[in-house]
Amino acid sequence: MEKFTTLTSLALPLDRTNVDTDQIIPKQFLKRIERTGYGEFLFYDWRQTPDGTPVAGFELNDPRWKGAQVLVAGKNFGCGSSREHAAWALADFGFRVVVAPSFADIFFSNAGKNGIVLVRLDEAQVEKLLANARTIAGYKLTISLEEQTISDELGFKASFEIDPFRKYCLLEGLDDIGLTLRHAAELDAYEKKHDAAFWLQPQ
Repeated sequence: MEKFTTLTSLALPLDRTNVDTDQIIPKQFLKRIERTGYGEFLFYDWRQTPDGTPVAGFELNDPRWKGAQVLVAGKNFGCGSSREHAAWALADFGFRVVVAPSFADIFFSNAGKNGIVLVRLDEAQVEKLLANARTIAGYKLTISLEEQTISDELGFKASFEIDPFRKYCLLEGLDDIGLTLRHAAELDAYEKKHDAAFWLQPQ
C-alpha cells in the first residue's frame, strides 16, 4: 500500500447523497479474483448508457476533472452492501481521498485498509467545497494527513479526525498484510519452534 503524507490534487465534485456500493462498483464485476482492474468499472451505470455511450453530464467523464485524486461527495457515502471492491475500485481509478459529511461504517473501514483517506467535514463545509469544485477551473485541495487538515488556495482550511491506528497505517503504507509482515522474523521463529516440538518428534 502506498504511503500517504500530503496530497494536493484536483477535487472532483459528486454532489449526491447516499452513494451506495452497488453504484460505486456494480455486482456484475465482483467475479474478478484480483484486487486490481476495477477502476474502469467505477460508477459504471452512471458513467455510460446501457449501449455503452458515455454520459456527457457525469463528472467522471468530464475532462475538467481528469486526473482528480480527491472526490467530494454528499453524506452517507459508501452505504449499502459491505463489499470491499468499492474501495478497490476507487483506489484503482486513482482516488486517494474522499471528502463527505458522513460515511457508512463498513466502507469507512475498508477504505482505510486500502490506502484511501476519508475526510469527514460538516455539511456546510462540504457544500462549499462542492460549489468551488464545480465553478472554479482547476480547483485543488491539499490534504495533510500528518496535520489532519484540508485546505485550498482561497483561504479554506479545516481539521478532520482520524483514528490514530489508521493514521499510522496510512502514513507508513501498511495494510493488514504489511502489518503482519513486520513480524515476519518472529513468525518464522515460532514456526520453527512449533515444527521442532510437534512434527519432528520420532514416531
